Amino acid sequence: MAPRLKLVDSSLRLAAIPLSAATLCLTVTNHQDNTDLGPVAYKNIQGLSYMAWISGISAAYALVAALSIWFVKCSASKPWLFFLFDQKMIAYLMVTSGAGVSEIVYLAYYGDRTVTWSEACRSYPTFCNRMTLAVIIHALALFCFIAFTVISAYRAFSLFEPPSLTPSKEVEASDNTTSRAAA
Repeated sequence: MAPRLKLVDSSLRLAAIPLSAATLCLTVTNHQDNTDLGPVAYKNIQGLSYMAWISGISAAYALVAALSIWFVKCSASKPWLFFLFDQKMIAYLMVTSGAGVSEIVYLAYYGDRTVTWSEACRSYPTFCNRMTLAVIIHALALFCFIAFTVISAYRAFSLFEPPSLTPSKEVEASDNTTSRAAA
């Protein structure tokens, strides 16, 4: 891998670690008590628990991947491994957790009048603000993951030659027989 690309890749992976860790910390420590309605915490909302787990897994993966880029020889010989984990596992898991919690945040702020859900953020403003901040930081971490997914795709697919623009003789021969048969 080119030294500049290696530096950009590892820098993005290192940038994703504190973002994922901040999402995890904000989510896990998020709770608020209301004297009328009772307490609410992230454990009460399954989507927030899911986002906390995914943020922890993402931070750990980003650290292991950043270190292996510099210290393990498999990163140069097996770029498909990075591509598989970057795109299929981490990026998609982060998208699903971010989308789920974004919907929860939306419902908390605006409710759903058709099923008579009221806005929860009037009763739990601190909880909602921290939840919104966690979603924003999670989205920033997701953008880092998307960027290094593109880099790992480039590394994996640059191992192959691009397809030839000139048609092969077999294709030309089959085109000639097809045009003769049509005439």
